Amino acid sequence: MADHTLVFIVLGLTLAAFVWGRFRYDLVALTALLGAVMLGLVPGEEAFLGFGHPAVITVAAVLVLSRGFERSGVVDVIAEQVLKVGNRLFLQLAALTVTVVVLSGFMNNTGALALLLPVAMRLAREHDTSPSILLMPLAFGSLLGGLTTLIGTPPNIIIASYRRSVTGEAFGLFSFAPVGVAVALAGLAFILLIGWRLVPQRAGKASTEAMFDTANYLVELKVGEDSKANGLTLRELQQELEETIPVLAVVRDDKRRAGHAFFGVLREGDILLLEAGPDEMKLLEDKAGLSLGAEPEEDEVSADETASRESDVEPVQENPGKKHSKEKKEKKEKKEKKKGVDTEGLELVEAVVRTDSIMVNRTVSQLRLHNQFGLHLVAVARDGGRLKQRLRDIRFRAGDVLLLQGGESELSESLATLGCLPLASRNLALGQPRMLLVSQGIFAAAILAILLGVLPAAVALSSAALISLLVGVLPLRDGYQAIDGPVIVLLAAMIPVGQALETSGGAALIAEVMLVWGGQWPAVVTLVGLFVITMMLSDVINNAAAAVLMAPIAVSLANGFDASIDPFLMVVAVSASCAFLTPIGHQSNTLVMGPGGYRFGDYWRMGLPLELVVLVVAIPMILKVWPL
Repeated sequence: MADHTLVFIVLGLTLAAFVWGRFRYDLVALTALLGAVMLGLVPGEEAFLGFGHPAVITVAAVLVLSRGFERSGVVDVIAEQVLKVGNRLFLQLAALTVTVVVLSGFMNNTGALALLLPVAMRLAREHDTSPSILLMPLAFGSLLGGLTTLIGTPPNIIIASYRRSVTGEAFGLFSFAPVGVAVALAGLAFILLIGWRLVPQRAGKASTEAMFDTANYLVELKVGEDSKANGLTLRELQQELEETIPVLAVVRDDKRRAGHAFFGVLREGDILLLEAGPDEMKLLEDKAGLSLGAEPEEDEVSADETASRESDVEPVQENPGKKHSKEKKEKKEKKEKKKGVDTEGLELVEAVVRTDSIMVNRTVSQLRLHNQFGLHLVAVARDGGRLKQRLRDIRFRAGDVLLLQGGESELSESLATLGCLPLASRNLALGQPRMLLVSQGIFAAAILAILLGVLPAAVALSSAALISLLVGVLPLRDGYQAIDGPVIVLLAAMIPVGQALETSGGAALIAEVMLVWGGQWPAVVTLVGLFVITMMLSDVINNAAAAVLMAPIAVSLANGFDASIDPFLMVVAVSASCAFLTPIGHQSNTLVMGPGGYRFGDYWRMGLPLELVVLVVAIPMILKVWPL
């Protein structure tokens, strides 16, 4: 069997696995690489050279620098200004999308979105706006901003490195700017004037109450003398009920203990503060004998008992109306005094599961969420609605919104380790002013070194990342956490597979077929076809993988037309980053799916016309800047 046939089989199975989504894309890419090695398509000694490829190193360095911007407070300063835009929806949209476009040009675009996502949620909450109107424009804006510079998005880095391997010279830092800026401005104008109107409003209010109904279902249940719960621990109670019902707190002798930190046995008179719906409350009443609310005190009697007593005792010489009013007032004061349980200190936080989270496709018990991370899962929302199945049975997906409880000191670190992005209001301006200036200075020095040709991009940006760690812009642990492991593995594994597509003659064969079909048409028609195919591919697989696979085909097409390879490579760079039709094509789209309450089919409503706008603007600009 010819090598190119084997390559097509490997790539076909790989693409099918990417689209299926059952396994993480880094595992799929690594499987494809090892399969290619075993089939003799990639030499064994070259299998892992991708991990040292300049594109991979550059992506890792950009991720570290992006985290440094976050820690130093650069983005918080910008976000603080965004929150001052006022009530007008147009100004909110403009402030968010323009900011994310600018930020995405100089840091990882997914990182830029992650930093502004809590700001968008806070805007929506403060102005009672549906988050779906703000979040999809924000996600699409991050993709558009990544087009403008070399470091904005992985496809640009990949294409620049591929050009170096072919011609000996890579695209420069701002080589993408003439086309990228034009496309970004056109896309931005479309989003602000027309696009946001095409987005369905899937959620009413951007609040925990709207998604999880905690205001309606935060209840108090009391342990009675005959309650089955009497003498059981919370864990034993849940085992007895065969249901994981989140207990937020246990109140005993007017002292409240957080549910996740209560390890004793329940006693008569204990009050459980928990989040439950009608079905769960009925289950607790029937199986555990818990009663809703506190029982009357000894001095509290019913109206019938009062009337009976009054008939048996000598009347008191007091104005009956005055006496009734006094009793009513005392009851009201007592009721207000006993109303509710103080929830101060109970830290509840919403967080969205990132695409690179260790939680993806795992359950609470597999993660040991409570024992390992000190977190208590209260509820899970998916596609804008709360999941009704048992919490212990839920396998988490990227984009899920979780309602979690935990200690205030552990929440931030635990969420970062798990790969969850908190959606609660951010405390702005957390960075140190000195570090803010230091991080900007380090980044500016790296950019200057690249522009002057002193250092290659990979070396300059890696040096900047190292210096940021050494001077304390961010801790070393945060630096390692910032590196998106799945993306690095994906790139490192797919680069040799992409090279196999070229060396086996597969890329030339695909280009030959395209030339036969479009040979009678001008080269610009083939460019459009290449653009559409790459864009469709990036809608169903990772955009970096799409760029790796399409770059050798683009060069083969250019050689077939005896034309410059630059416009063909630019077409791949732009189109691979424009995954607007689905939530799975890009991490930014996945991140907003849960908080925005979107469904899979919602993205094409704004995404399809936006892709047409990008196509119409990009092709003429590419041909003007990079003529055939």
